[in-house]
This record gives sequence, structure tokens and C-alpha cells, in this order.
Amino acid sequence: MSPGAPPRVVVAEVSPRIDGGRHPVKRVEGEPVVVGATVFADGHDVLHVVLSHRPPGSSRWVDVPMIPVNPGLDRWEATFVPVDQGTHPYKVLGWIDGFATWAHGTSRKLEAGQAVDSELLAGAALLEADAEGAPRRDAALLKEAAARLRSGDLSDLTDPGSDDRPSAATLHRRRLRRADAGSGPVVEVVVERERALFSTWYELFPRSTFVTGPTAADESAPLRHGTLRGVAEQLDRIAEMGFDVLYLPPVHPIGTSFRKGPENAETAGRGDPGSPWAIGSSAGGHTSVHPELGTLEDLHHLVEAAAATGVEIALDLAFQCSPDHPWVTEHPEWFAHRPDGTIQYAENPPKRYQDIYPLDFSGSAWRELWEALLEVAEFWMDRGIRIFRVDNPHTKPFAFWEWFIAQLRRRDPEVVLLSEAFSRPAIMAELAKVGFTQSYTYFTWRTTKAELTDYAREVTTGPGADASRPNFWPNTPDILAWHLQGASRAMFALRHLLAATLSASYGVYGPAFELCENVPAGNGKEEYGRSEKYELRRWELDADPSLRDQLTRVNRVRHECLALHTNRTLRFHHAPNDQVLAYSKTTHDGPDPDPARPARNPVLVVVNLDDREVQRATLELDLASLGIDPSRPFHALDLLTGRRFAWEGAHPFVELDPERQPGHLLRISQPPADGTDPRP
Repeated sequence: MSPGAPPRVVVAEVSPRIDGGRHPVKRVEGEPVVVGATVFADGHDVLHVVLSHRPPGSSRWVDVPMIPVNPGLDRWEATFVPVDQGTHPYKVLGWIDGFATWAHGTSRKLEAGQAVDSELLAGAALLEADAEGAPRRDAALLKEAAARLRSGDLSDLTDPGSDDRPSAATLHRRRLRRADAGSGPVVEVVVERERALFSTWYELFPRSTFVTGPTAADESAPLRHGTLRGVAEQLDRIAEMGFDVLYLPPVHPIGTSFRKGPENAETAGRGDPGSPWAIGSSAGGHTSVHPELGTLEDLHHLVEAAAATGVEIALDLAFQCSPDHPWVTEHPEWFAHRPDGTIQYAENPPKRYQDIYPLDFSGSAWRELWEALLEVAEFWMDRGIRIFRVDNPHTKPFAFWEWFIAQLRRRDPEVVLLSEAFSRPAIMAELAKVGFTQSYTYFTWRTTKAELTDYAREVTTGPGADASRPNFWPNTPDILAWHLQGASRAMFALRHLLAATLSASYGVYGPAFELCENVPAGNGKEEYGRSEKYELRRWELDADPSLRDQLTRVNRVRHECLALHTNRTLRFHHAPNDQVLAYSKTTHDGPDPDPARPARNPVLVVVNLDDREVQRATLELDLASLGIDPSRPFHALDLLTGRRFAWEGAHPFVELDPERQPGHLLRISQPPADGTDPRP
């Protein structure tokens, strides 16, 4: 190709790519990026295609050869594994491979018995042209290959070369000029720490109290307001259960004007604490701690104590104010006003939230407001907070979040933000695209086998998974789903097993879920009775029924089994019973049969979706996806019970009693072909 001539190679349909490259693709350290592209040219020339990527902080592009995965559709694929946090761009490049084209055509003529004297001269001239300007050693090798062709030696047509002595084909590809390549768009991949993908959340209200032992049953004891120091006393228990993120609803002063009473009553009684989301009083606003919870020093103590147990503290970012917030008088321009001059309180008709004033993100003072909200987040980051759960982000402009999150990431790329937006799919997807690390999902309401299968595939392995990371919550303080109202412990257990194994990140509204709280408000809605959002609670942690043992066992398995740290390898297996759901996960680089590393083995989960009846099924396993040779036996170890199964073939039988356990959580292994028996 003559220098300056337009490229003949077309690079199209590059994936993964979000909205044409408008937003970055999401990955964590060590999580593969499988890149595909449609690459073709006019005529019948052979192409050389590479995936070119640049690690963060480097000026050097690294090329990975792409291979045709569907030649009939000109589809090419390659994988790279980012190992450093930061922005990691990639692009696809394609050239006409002159030597490979010559070699292919010459070989075809030889097979047909045709003379190739002229072709040998053409091949030699091609290599001699490559030698011009090449490094001395490469130039010498190219000239030697050209001489062989001129002498009639055809060995370079098939010579694979070696590291010490590259083939003529390899040397030719080294001489391809990047300027002559057809190029796809540059796509950015944002690479984050592992907790962005794999996390285990426990939510509690710090103003509640947690009691054990004989005093727990003393109902006559007066309720007292919990403190941050009291939360610190719960850290060992939470860490022992295997949770690595402890999320606290807003810890700020609560307004008194229009304070809500129990069950969201419009009038509060004397001593009612109000909703923590009605932020701000004479004691301060978004950068203050509620006086009854403690002080900033107490919060610092909690953050440090949590870190010592392997737990991170997540705070709530709720960008709204009570009528008593200092900003109401200091910055009235940050709020929307009615025609009569009063500030508009929050509404979701027919619901009214008179205790909350929304902020006006698009008003005349929007720049100053945005900067003030950024300062709020930075204030808490300065005090050791790196994880935020963001309240109702779908009620604020997308442009604000894109700017806000970018600013936080420039300050600290390890910040994690969970989007609490139970909204329409397009809105939830857009919030993920503009930068939210994780997202709440509709898992809370998916109950049937078909619903769970379709939805889990959509959010964990579909195209949207490149932009959004799901966080499965079976309950929240706002939501006691219909299937949990009056439900048995078995229902809580099966919902927990699903959440903890379908998604790499999951969370529970802690004590309520741990103790199988199932009493609804009785107002025909999915709301808790005696909601902690509006009153103090005392949780008797020794009470029955309790899920503590299962939470602990499942979370331990989650941390030990690397297959459960990812979403992209989720595969469903056929079970003829609609009440039995079977699925598996493997590690990124495929199953590892090495018995010395059981943490890398595939995991198979079989769940009974019926919380009342024993269910049975003969499974139809996709053994290839599990890395299992169907001609040899394999083992399945139930990591919840320690029970070990010896299976042969793709059709094992399972029987699940919901009163005993919600399902099997199985580590799959296969003895080596030499007959040795690695116990899984």
C-alpha cells in the first residue's frame, strides 16, 4: 500500500461499546474485556487484525492478534485483561497482509499444478521492500528469505518461525504501518477495584438498638436511641456473617417541621424521631452528625473499627433537605418556589412529603448548588468514606451525576456509588452509563423461574452488563415485597440464596431480613409495619426464626469461591420442574481442574423456588460449560452442608426440602484421567 493512500480495510460494529462510545465500558481489575469487531476489505486479500489497548498511565499501545470467530460474517475477536485501575482505551486495527495474501495465492496455484516462477519473484520483491528501513537483524532475515524465494525454495510459505528466528510472515507484519491501518473508534474502559463488582451489603439504622441474651426479651425496657458507638459494637457480628459493606441510612440531624410519625403519619408525637431522610436542623446539615448518634469523632472511630474487621462503611447521599436545614435560610435560591413564594415540598402524588424540600438542580444558582453537593461528598471522603448509596438519583438530572461522579473519581478512583433508583429501565440504564458503580434492580419482584432466568441473563450477561453492575436486594426499608409478607423462614432463605449467587453483589436490609421480619403495614402496599424509617426499633438478635447461620455459610462460600465473584459466566441448566432453578458460574479463565486450587472450581446452584413443598428434578447439565468430561465421573460438594455427591453424566437427580435447606450450593470437580481422587 502506498503511503498516504486511503485504508482499504473497514472496521465496524466494535463491541463492547456504550452508546457509540459516548460512555465508558465498566470492568474491574483482572476482569477480561472480550472485544469483537466486523473487519473486512474489498477483494480477497488476507487481513491482519489486532486489538490495540493502552494501560492507564502508559503511552505505549499493546497489540493482541484478533482471530476470526465467524469468517462468513467477517467477525473477529480478542481478549485483554486490564490489571490497573483507571481509564484503559482500546481500538481495533486492520491491514491488508501482503505476504499472507501472496502465500495463500501461491499455495493455491501450486495445489493446482501451475507454475509459480513469477510469484516467487513477486514474493521476494515484497520481502526486499520490507527490508528497507527495517532493524538490522530483521532486514538480514528478510533478505535471506527473499533470496530463498528467488532460488526456488518454497519453505517460507509454511515456515511458522520461532521466537529466536521469526518467520517471513511475522517479519512482514512487523513492517505494517499503523498509519495505513483501517481503524475502529477508540473505546474507553473504566477499570475499578474489585469491590465495584463483588460486594456483600448489610444495612442497619444506627439509631436502633441490638440486644442479645436474657435482657433481649425484656419488652418493658424503654427504647433508647442507638449511637454510632453502638454500631461499632456490632461490627464483629456483621463481619463474622461475611458482610464486607455496612450501609447506614442518613446519619445527619433530622428536622422537626412537619416531622413524620410512626407508619408515615403526617403528625409526629412527642419523642418521635422522624425520618432520617428529612435532613437538617439547627444542629446542622449534610456535613453534621445527628447529636443523638454521636459526633464526627464517633463516626471516625466506626470507620476505623470497621476497617480493622474487613468491613467498609457506606453512607447515604440523600440530596434533599428538611424545612429546618441551614441551606433553606442561607441559600433559598437552591430551592424551587411556588407562585406564593413558599418552597415546594416533595410530592409523588398522592403521596406528600412535607418534611422534605427538593433541591432545584436546574435553577438560576445551579452551579453553586452542584459545587456545594460535591463538597458534601468530599467532606465524607476526607473522613474515610469510599462507598455511598445514593438516594433517589432518578429525580436529579443525569448531567449532574455525570459531572459529580467524574469529579469524585478524579479525586479517588476507588469511590463506589450504588444507585437506588427503582425506576423505568431506560432511566436506570442511563444512571449506570453516566457513572454509577452499581445499581439496585428488579430482582426484588422477580419470583418465577422464567422471570428469574430472563432477568438474570439480562442484567448479568447481556449488552447492558458492560455499563451496569447489578446489586440484588431481596428487601429494603422501603420494600417488604408481597412474597415476603407473612412468609416462612424458608421463603427468606431461598430469596437469600438466589440473591447471593445470581449476582456478584447483593445486600439485605439487615436485622429485618436476618430475623425474617414479615409483618406488613397493612395498608395494601409493600411496606413494613413498625417501619424503622419513622420510629426506633430494638432488634432481639437471638430471636427465632433467624437466618444468621445461612447468611454466614453462604457469605463464606461467596468469598472462597472465585466463580461467585463474577456475573459474566452465569449459565442456566435445564430442569424439567418449574419449581427448580439450576445455574452455574465459572471463573473468568474457565474451570480449573487443579484440586489444589478448589477456589477456582465451577459452582453449580440448584434452588427450590417453592418454600412449602419438597421438589425434585432430573437435571440436564451443560457439562462443557462446567469443564467436565462426560465420559468420566465427577464430584459435587454441597458447600452448605458438606454432603458429597458422586455423579456420572449430565442428568443427576436432586431432591430439595425447603424446611431443611433452600437448595444446593455445589462445588464441581473431576478426578484427573489418571484415576487419582482430588477430594473437592
